[in-house]
Amino acid sequence: MARVIDPRRHRNERIAAAILVLIVAAIAVMMVRWNRAEEEALRADRRYIPKPLKVTPEVVSLQELVRIDSSKPEGVAAAARWIAAYLERNGVRAELIESGPSMLNVYARIEGREPGGALLLFNHIDVVPPGDGWHIEPFAAHLRGDQMFGRGTLDMKALTICQLVAFVDVAKSGRVPQHDLVFLATAEEERGSRQGMQWLLAHRPELFEDVAYGITEGGITELVGDRLTYFGVEIGGKQMVQAVISAPTRDALRAARIALEPAMFPRQPVRVIPAVRAYFQAIAPTRLQFREGLQDIDRTIAEGRFWELPATYRDLVQNTLTTGPPEPRNGKWEMLVTMVNLPDEQPDARLAWLGKTIAPAGAIVREVPLRDGPVPTSTDKTRLFALLTAEARRRYGVAAGVQVLYRSASDSRFLRARGITCYGISPYLVNFAQSTSIHATNEAITVSAFVEGVEYLRSVVRAWAAE
Repeated sequence: MARVIDPRRHRNERIAAAILVLIVAAIAVMMVRWNRAEEEALRADRRYIPKPLKVTPEVVSLQELVRIDSSKPEGVAAAARWIAAYLERNGVRAELIESGPSMLNVYARIEGREPGGALLLFNHIDVVPPGDGWHIEPFAAHLRGDQMFGRGTLDMKALTICQLVAFVDVAKSGRVPQHDLVFLATAEEERGSRQGMQWLLAHRPELFEDVAYGITEGGITELVGDRLTYFGVEIGGKQMVQAVISAPTRDALRAARIALEPAMFPRQPVRVIPAVRAYFQAIAPTRLQFREGLQDIDRTIAEGRFWELPATYRDLVQNTLTTGPPEPRNGKWEMLVTMVNLPDEQPDARLAWLGKTIAPAGAIVREVPLRDGPVPTSTDKTRLFALLTAEARRRYGVAAGVQVLYRSASDSRFLRARGITCYGISPYLVNFAQSTSIHATNEAITVSAFVEGVEYLRSVVRAWAAE
């Protein structure tokens, strides 16, 4: 019996085969494109691949400075002499100023064409003691991969080198700057600046004549992975007041602490100062979840949505307070109270409030070991601020603007109180792990980022000097 072929079935089989071929081809094309995209992504995302280490003269200088243990007075003196010698080698006269036994400060000035409007590049020489727990010698400045480990690499000897290079660059350029350019390395900052900036302001006020602007530590670079997303130029921050309160009994001290609890977890904002409003507006475009709330903080508060914001943002519109553990002393009970106040808060008014709040419990304010503030925030409406942010955008391709800190404890607080506009910067990328190493173990900086930071500040200062 002859086989009868259904032409429709034959046609359908050919169509199905063609469709199958097309599907296979499409899958093949997709696989090729996916593979190509993955290869490109791998080439672009090299966060886990160490970059080739480039040891520039600035890297060598940073190693030499970090290897001086300036957690002790004799080390501060040695580091100050190193800084002065660096300036002298590059044709700049440096003055060593003794503010205490072995506590040497370094001062240098390049005179400009016009009086007033001077720019001060200032830093501190001392570092906090390294403590225990390091996996590498803290003053060896070892290079591992693309990182340099050592106490002071971030706080703040890397920025000191950046400032030295920028200062010397202007001195050796042969061009007289429009206004004076001043360099100042202070002997002591980590323990309150009493033998550093405060001593110099009290005993050598002529060093600060004509100074209108300052650049120092304090800025924050924000990252996602290893990609810079925001370059923050610090213009101010909250100020700290510490008080020791005393009560006759433990129960009385406990009652005093309970009376303070509403101030520890405030339910409402105190007020939004202009600097914080500007900061929220600057970072809003980089915040996906809280963009709308930060863009118009006054509206957010008016609509009752203030508590939708994270505590880190809410803190900047509140006076906050923490307490230490109760301790017996001299037949009584004592507790340390730390108040972190808005920049313009009067510390005496806050202390008066503290005394009034704890009085019903029978407690008193016995001692005030720290009383900072008020400190005005610096304006961002200056040519120098524009240079700092424009160079960040040009060099790093990132949003740049103001930064207000939870607590600003740099020497800027002493200069701002005297009318000097100060900006805090971190001219190099600092990742989260590195940021937590400041004042802790295994402090480290990325070498390639440091080298880029040197060029960043050199460009800014050169542009400022040429105005």
